[in-house]
Amino acid sequence: MTERQVFGSLALSAHALAVGRGGIALAQGLEFKVQNGKCLLLRGPNGVGKSTLLLTLAGIVEALDGSFKLEGPTSEDGPLLHYCGHRNAIKPRLSVLENLDFWAQLNGPTGAASLEALETVGLDHVAGLDAGYLSAGQGRRLALARLLVSARPLWLLDEPTAALDTEGHDLVTRLIDAHLEAGGLVVAATHDPITPTDPNRVETLVMAGIH
Repeated sequence: MTERQVFGSLALSAHALAVGRGGIALAQGLEFKVQNGKCLLLRGPNGVGKSTLLLTLAGIVEALDGSFKLEGPTSEDGPLLHYCGHRNAIKPRLSVLENLDFWAQLNGPTGAASLEALETVGLDHVAGLDAGYLSAGQGRRLALARLLVSARPLWLLDEPTAALDTEGHDLVTRLIDAHLEAGGLVVAATHDPITPTDPNRVETLVMAGIH
């Protein structure tokens, strides 16, 4: 483990994996293996199963066929993944800081302090504001801050740049860069360009769906 690397060796792999909902397959025959320090980008048009694959990897939706596994860490090392989906899961009548403190306590305050995380995502100036007053982009930034207050090696991100401006896109890239540098692993479904500083850290899985 390097001086900057926080997470130990890990790898996420899938073999002949089929994913879908309601028993209907959206994608099948998926094969990949991604090592720590890498970002796997899921590409493809709407409806080909990118979001469903993330839900399957998160254990929320059951795989229809095949298998996947995360090698290296075990559940004894603590929770292994963050799933950041389309919805930001914000409580509008709590302040921005209270929202993040809630998630830190729920997921475990094993990462950055809440105020530090809010500063990183550019929300420290509205920490005391009721979260219901946030714009769509600010709500997305608050959701991303949850990744920082609880350290977990695997990030599953569904359209992480949704509702974000150019500066927000740059923020997502910086967050991913730092996580990969720490030895983390990222799987992200996105239509937007995500370009970590080191292109060798990026792999792409193009999903065409079932025709």
